[in-house]
Amino acid sequence: MKNLFATLTIALAIPGISTAQEQKLDVTKLTENLHMLSGNGGNIGLMTGPDGTFLIDDQMAPVGPLLKETIKNLGGEQPRFLLNTHYHFDHTGGNEAIGNADTAIVSHGNVRKRLKNGSTISAFDAKTPPAPASALPVVTFSQSMHFHLNGETLRTVHFPRAHTDGDSAVYFEESNIVHTGDIFFNGLYPFIDTENGGSLVGTIAAVQKLIATTDDNTKIIPGHGPLATRADLIAYQDMLTFANASMRDLKKAGKTVEQAIAADPMVDYDAKWGGGLFTTEKWIGLLYASVI
Repeated sequence: MKNLFATLTIALAIPGISTAQEQKLDVTKLTENLHMLSGNGGNIGLMTGPDGTFLIDDQMAPVGPLLKETIKNLGGEQPRFLLNTHYHFDHTGGNEAIGNADTAIVSHGNVRKRLKNGSTISAFDAKTPPAPASALPVVTFSQSMHFHLNGETLRTVHFPRAHTDGDSAVYFEESNIVHTGDIFFNGLYPFIDTENGGSLVGTIAAVQKLIATTDDNTKIIPGHGPLATRADLIAYQDMLTFANASMRDLKKAGKTVEQAIAADPMVDYDAKWGGGLFTTEKWIGLLYASVI
């Protein structure tokens, strides 16, 4: 019950995550066969076509039936591939419902490891048990992979020590679309899972690479928040870079975490970024010890 309460607390606090009783999937059309689905967890990327359906993330377990129905309504079928951008429950909770003999679940190797072994996020007092075999990735990679289907080249790239230690972004090269997973929280301070390999400096490095590999016409599916542009990604990088520099300077000055919070270094950013999962005080408190 304790773990369930922690999970629901996280879910209710993150924009785009609704309770089981309020399940919905908002559909944003990107091209004729590419869509962003949002509403019950991390944003989903969906590609349909004659070569098969490609799904990126699958939110939380209760959304499985609705997700299947939405895929069908958009002209898709049982996914040929399901790619997990990282291991968190709001992106992989539907693996068991979606995964079957016709669907190959794909991820970075660290995602499979954390799903197989279970995980703990002390920041939320949350423990996730090991996933059943049917929910585990059956294909893993270490750096990158390419998929070729429906006239599209999909390139998935691992970004080390960013949001977690297993983050991947997926580029739809012909359509100029990228799904960033939780490397990018559009419009809110991000959760960075430092307990499971994530880091603020690694997230900044990943965002810099994403900026360098996109342009002003790129459509960006963030892990959370509305569909974004490269300008939104640049604004996010600016916020993260300022936060890191400010907390680093406070640490060098010998300030305790309580003193750092009292200094209120993010005051100019709170109106835009502070309305999500964390208050500024909570966010600084979670990250301060890991800042270098």
